[in-house]
Amino acid sequence: MIDHVVTSGTFSLDGQDFAVDNNIWIVGDDEEVLVLDAAHDHRPIVEAVAGRRVVAVVCTHGHNDHVNAATDLAAATGAPILLHPDDRELWDAVHPDRSPDEDLADGQILRAGGVQLEVMHTPGHTWGGCCFHAAAEGVLFSADTLFKGGPGATGRSYSDRATILRSIEERLLVLPESTVVHTGHGDSTTIGAEAPHLPEWKAES
Repeated sequence: MIDHVVTSGTFSLDGQDFAVDNNIWIVGDDEEVLVLDAAHDHRPIVEAVAGRRVVAVVCTHGHNDHVNAATDLAAATGAPILLHPDDRELWDAVHPDRSPDEDLADGQILRAGGVQLEVMHTPGHTWGGCCFHAAAEGVLFSADTLFKGGPGATGRSYSDRATILRSIEERLLVLPESTVVHTGHGDSTTIGAEAPHLPEWKAES
């Protein structure tokens, strides 16, 4: 079972602010779930969780628009917050007085309601950015690493174009073409729809 919530707010980095809509993905069953990203406002996420046990609040990366409601959601649900340690500096800029509870690691398996998500460390958009692969369901949660139409943004602090392209090529585009890709912003896509465009993305680098 995959539930989807969209919240709106501001992404801030390097002294610039951008209005954004964020996708929040809730994965599990009728009893327990994982929440991928807690963006902007925890209240609609709590409503969508609808009383189920939240196994973890999972941060795909440390940008403020993906973690700014994490502490409120954790407080409301009693769930631990998980973040890759390479994004700790970004996290600390948003939540200087509250540490994540556990580190995410490449290859780690997260479980809720019979669903298994493999953690895939895919740096480039940020150093600690992660995607999450539900192989049995044929689904990838790509966060801001891969969007419909191309890679996530680079060129700001803590990011690198060559690194994100390598993550996409070596970790994501090797998945089955039928894999549905649920992104951090905007519409979903598939691996098969995006893979043919890799040469174009490389040429733009």
